[in-house]
Amino acid sequence: MATTPKHSVSVAGIVVRDDGRVLVIKRDDNGHWEAPGGVLELDESFEDGVRREVLEETGLAVTVERLTGVYKNLTHGIVALVYRCRPAGDEAHATEEAREIRWMTKEEVQSAMTPAFGVRVMDAFKEYPQSRIHDGVNLVE
Repeated sequence: MATTPKHSVSVAGIVVRDDGRVLVIKRDDNGHWEAPGGVLELDESFEDGVRREVLEETGLAVTVERLTGVYKNLTHGIVALVYRCRPAGDEAHATEEAREIRWMTKEEVQSAMTPAFGVRVMDAFKEYPQSRIHDGVNLVE
């Protein structure tokens, strides 16, 4: 009997300030710029997971506004639900998980992030949620 492949579910928050800048972190584990996020815990809702992950990685409390996309990493079997958020607390700061944080413009995001993660930010500015697959770096058509 073949084993059924397993997927991991993660969540991420695209935190957008009133001036349109987006909160991004430089991950401590791989040095990549990404939106704050991580693995959803078994006992939490998607929105609670987003709030927890953004707070853990940036020290910033957020209000979750809406789902902006669903993304599947084909290489690692990760399904990510991404939500647009707005700041609801004090200033963000670096943490153990995020060696650096920045408020970037959409243009800065596109040059700093890999396509698979930069598209999540761009999709947060669209009217409807997007559904995409990628190989961990690039989108797959």
